[in-house]
Amino acid sequence: MDIARSNIVKSIAGRDAGSLFFVLATEGDFLLLADGRRRRVENPKRKRRKHVELVQEGGGPAADKIRSSEKKSQIVSFVKP
Repeated sequence: MDIARSNIVKSIAGRDAGSLFFVLATEGDFLLLADGRRRRVENPKRKRRKHVELVQEGGGPAADKIRSSEKKSQIVSFVKP
């Protein structure tokens, strides 16, 4: 399966290995990721596709907001734990 916008991924490389992220956007071989704590929507992490694995395809209210490009503040409320 290909990783797409609003999916949930797990980092498998780097100092954030084991962390879960929402995919905010895709840029070729790179993904823009946010977790709501260390990496917020305003400052997403840029990570290569090969350094993450797909955990779950986007579903639910948070994924809908990411797909519809709603205001960042509305998305942050769902991304924050």
